[in-house]
Amino acid sequence: MFGGVFDPDGIKAKIAEKEAQTTAPGFWDDNDKATKLMNEIKMLKGRVEPWEQLQKDVADIETLLELGMEEDDQSVEKEVKELYDKAKAEYDHQSILNLLSDEVDKNDCFLSVHAGAGGTEACDWTFMLSRMYQRWAERHGYKMEVLSQEEAEGGLKSINMRISGAYVYGYTKGEAGVHRLVRISPFDANARRHTSFASVYVFPVLDDSIEVNIDPKDLRVDTYRSGGKGGQHVNKTESAVRFTHLPTGIVVACDSERSQLMNRATAMSILRSRLYEYYKAEREKENSKFAGEKKDISFGSQIRSYVFQPYTMVKDHRTKYSVGNIQGVMDGDIDGFLDSFLSAKWKGLPMDGDDEGDDLSE
Repeated sequence: MFGGVFDPDGIKAKIAEKEAQTTAPGFWDDNDKATKLMNEIKMLKGRVEPWEQLQKDVADIETLLELGMEEDDQSVEKEVKELYDKAKAEYDHQSILNLLSDEVDKNDCFLSVHAGAGGTEACDWTFMLSRMYQRWAERHGYKMEVLSQEEAEGGLKSINMRISGAYVYGYTKGEAGVHRLVRISPFDANARRHTSFASVYVFPVLDDSIEVNIDPKDLRVDTYRSGGKGGQHVNKTESAVRFTHLPTGIVVACDSERSQLMNRATAMSILRSRLYEYYKAEREKENSKFAGEKKDISFGSQIRSYVFQPYTMVKDHRTKYSVGNIQGVMDGDIDGFLDSFLSAKWKGLPMDGDDEGDDLSE
């Protein structure tokens, strides 16, 4: 275990307490409240039951190994190794899950990608990153919804998504930062190598248990017609909504729904999440613990580099974790980066996001 983060007895006590609430008269009278509680119970069981199954699997492996040794049966060696590798992979996965102990780690997330330096190439890179996260969500069975996007020549200038599933925010929070692409640009007639940048922001979707007070007087509300695809209704009515929080300058928007009311509700949810992270960062900065300051979306500020030429490699400059299968990464195989970030953060390793010694530039 990792430093006592995992408390099975405590989790079982919470499960018993919540299950007792489900037997109360009129429990299903408030369907939303009841569904939320049932999901909480399911999530808590998902923290304990895999460890109980893992203990059984280890016991079975030990029994099989002992029988093989007693009978001097070499044929069980391959089976034991396969079972061990499977159990080890599950142990590593559950150990990472135990690192997600913050109050919002279990929540869904809002994830946005914005093009930085690089022009048309950067807009294509923004599209590529958004596709990577969508493929990652599909791999894990998470629900992904595009809330708004701004199209541009070559790709996307920005895109805002919501990814829903257990512990999505906890897994993805380490993705926030500048991502750098190095490749021979398909937009360059001379086939020269270009460096492009995009910035990723990740915010938790907040539930009713976390209060974020927003004074209506601090908001500027704009409505406008949705652009791009969506049919005649979307393009002819002012269904899209943009909120500007005047004290902080935070701007959020939503144009995914045909109803302005639904877009307003989603935009407000995004704003609450953004303000939660903003004020949390301000508190941490005051305590001299804030290390994730916003940086320019350009050279010297990247957290990760994706190199297509002259070799293929994806490297995280904070954890030094790297892989050569760049196509796999672009198809959503990013769990190694997510896990290495969580492990390094738990161990208290320095992660400044820069890596001056690497030859990953043009």
